[in-house]
Parts: sequence; structure tokens; C-alpha cells
Amino acid sequence: MGRALGRAMASRGDRLFLLGRNADDVARSARDLEAHGAGGEVGTAYCDLLDPPSCAPALARADAALSGIDTVVLTAGAFDTQETLEREPDRLARVLTASFTSSVVFCEEARRVLLARGGGTLCAFSSVAGDRPRKPVVLYGAAKAGLTYYLEGLDLRYRRAGLRVVCVKPGFVRTSMTVGLPVPPFAGDPDHVARIVLRAIDAGKPVVYAPPVWRLVMLVIRHLPRFVMRRVGF
Repeated sequence: MGRALGRAMASRGDRLFLLGRNADDVARSARDLEAHGAGGEVGTAYCDLLDPPSCAPALARADAALSGIDTVVLTAGAFDTQETLEREPDRLARVLTASFTSSVVFCEEARRVLLARGGGTLCAFSSVAGDRPRKPVVLYGAAKAGLTYYLEGLDLRYRRAGLRVVCVKPGFVRTSMTVGLPVPPFAGDPDHVARIVLRAIDAGKPVVYAPPVWRLVMLVIRHLPRFVMRRVGF
């Protein structure tokens, strides 16, 4: 989804700077974005959510290269099935750290950079999994619920200071992360999600469901009684 969103931004000439943990992969993505019309050379820097001290230097390099950042987008995270996370404590720690703790650390660094420039937009990808506890995503959903809570708090605390926070809640999207998983109804594709998210970033919309139908789906699920949620399998 990050690549798709980057291409959507590049196609309209936005200046971009990429952060990631795999130098070769990030470099290939940078050249791809330049080919898609990005406004100038796309710089890169090492940043790994499992290496929290890497966040601040990476954002500082991006800020310097772009002569000031006005938008930061966080699409990184980690996922695995509930069964795997229950069975493998090391994998569980990795998913919880990347999807919540280190995501918050990164966003805090981004908040400081943006507010130092007078404000800007911080967009982070959470998930519909964080809207309501459900059997298949108890652990992953807990991490995303925490991230969603944090992002709403940022909006409440810093909106008047000029920070626009966009919390993206994708439903199931066909990406490498979901390969091999059963495809539910209303599954989305990265390009469609990217277009929805880019419109939300431009508008400074605090919460965006992608695809939008998930707003209605989760509205229903949030209002189901607990005894019903104990019986259903979704």
C-alpha cells in the first residue's frame, strides 16, 4: 500500500523521500517513483520500526533533503495470524512492537518535526482490526486499537497547533501481507486504497476507511452484543 500511495503522489509531481529498512528495496522504489513523475530525485534513508533509534535521524535527513517536510506517511507494520502469534512469542513481540510501540515512537518523532515547521499532516495506517475485538485478530487487533487511540489523541491535542492527523483504517487489502489468507467480501486493492487515502490526506480527514464500505461493516460489528461476538467466527 505504501508503494501504491507513493506512485499516486509521484504521478502528480509531489516531492518524495522514502524511509525503509532494506536499502536495495527502498532504492528500487525510489527509482520507480521518479519514473512515475515525482518532482525531482527521490532520496532514501534507513529506518526500521524494530530499531526505534533509527527514526529520528531518518526523519531529519528527509526534512533536510526536502527543505522542510509538510506530510509524513507511515504505512509500515507487521502482521501474522492469531494462531501463529499465540504459538510463537518472539513473533508476537515483533508484531506488537512494530504495529504499536515503535509506530508511536516514529509518529512522535514526526510530530516534533512537523510542529517545528509550523504544522503539517501525519498519516498513519492502522486497521479495522482495531475497531472491535474479534476472534481471528485478538493480538494484532489490540496493537492496532492502541495505535488508533493514540492517533485520535494526537488529533485532539495538536490540531489547533497545526498538526493534521489522518488515521487510515484499511479492511482486507490484497497485498503481499495477505497472500495465502482467505479473501473476505469487500476486499480492496492497493491502488484503490491509495486513491482514497490521498484524498483524505489532502482534505486532512481524521479517519478514513478504505475501501469505504468498511465504515458500515465495522459500525455493525461494533454494535453487536458480546454474546453474539462469542459465537461468530469473523
